[in-house]
Amino acid sequence: MKKYLLLTSLICFTLTRATAQPIVKPGIWRAVLALKAGELPFGLDIQPNATKTGYTVYALNGAERLKMDEATLKNDSLHIPMSIFDSELVGHVSGNKLTGFWRKRRTKNELQVVPFSAQHGLAYRFVPSNAKPATTNLTGKWATLFRAVEGGDTTLAVGVFTQKGTSLTGTFLTPTGDYRYLAGDVVGDSLLLSCFDGNHAFLFKAKQQTDKTLRGLFQSGAVYQETWTARLDPNVALPDPAKLTYVKPGQTFGFAFPDPVGNVISNNDERFKNKVTVVQLLGTWCPNCMDETKFLGSWLKKNRSRGVEVVGLAFEKVPTLAASGPKIQRMAQRFAIDYPVLLAGSNNKDEASAALPSLNRVVAFPTTIFLDKTGRVRHIHTGFAGPGTGVYYDRYIDEFNRLLDKLLAE
Repeated sequence: MKKYLLLTSLICFTLTRATAQPIVKPGIWRAVLALKAGELPFGLDIQPNATKTGYTVYALNGAERLKMDEATLKNDSLHIPMSIFDSELVGHVSGNKLTGFWRKRRTKNELQVVPFSAQHGLAYRFVPSNAKPATTNLTGKWATLFRAVEGGDTTLAVGVFTQKGTSLTGTFLTPTGDYRYLAGDVVGDSLLLSCFDGNHAFLFKAKQQTDKTLRGLFQSGAVYQETWTARLDPNVALPDPAKLTYVKPGQTFGFAFPDPVGNVISNNDERFKNKVTVVQLLGTWCPNCMDETKFLGSWLKKNRSRGVEVVGLAFEKVPTLAASGPKIQRMAQRFAIDYPVLLAGSNNKDEASAALPSLNRVVAFPTTIFLDKTGRVRHIHTGFAGPGTGVYYDRYIDEFNRLLDKLLAE
């Protein structure tokens, strides 16, 4: 009888171990994407959520704590989705390690898959704090030129870096937006920076030359690469973002597009009559746009009573309500915005320009159009300097408030 009970207990214990889900250790994890150009590291903060049915996860990039969607265990793997970007981290759980992949939908029929791993309890970015010390200080503004490895297209940018010891943070500003929060290290005379936000995976490498310029490689996602060079220049500046997009002579700006459930909303609707209106050109696939959406949603709640409205015109990868309507709704819920976001068309810039024929062209997402109380365009700002740009973000918010104060006072 005792042998039978012992055997039964052993079988039950074995079956329990075989079917029990693994435990995901709470705390900080050092995550890595394996790219052709090398390892792209970022932080994850994983904690059991209040209901104990899943996990709350933040991606860590410098000062940013970017909340992902609720993570769940499926069999022996942790799934960390960012549904707004059609993106997901999947990692097999084994003690202190996660091993799997980052999967992102690029088109209806194309998935981008990159190897992913993470280790619990490690908080450093590229190298431990006791690694090779920095032999240079890269703090300052850098005039930067990016050149595509294939095709040779170039982009002018301004690198803005702050170095403390071997730790480096900052971003690159371009005429169409910024590269959000970048974090990394200076090892000897070399720069290493990275960012992962669920949609973009950015890896920057560079070595300081004898003439003090930086020369390096930039990889975005699984395959795209650019070379880049930079020189320290405290006076470097980008083209005026107010002069890139404008209303054609003799044209009147207007819009009429459906909301996510198919109701057409127009600038001629009563809700916009005699009100200052901020029109946001965006895409749910665009992290810079999400930065602006977060700002606009919060700003509007504090200022709507002054006689102002905001409306978003979304240009999506799949310009149909069936595909993109739910994404727009998820974005609105995620950022708790209460202004309408309409499906305006495709994120192809030529097609976006055709959807708004009164404009000379749509150069970037986001682009922000400011209408006075009569519906006349008074200002158009291309791009958005997000919170990762520091003083540039503060400057933009000041300019935004001054412009709105002026329009509301008229």
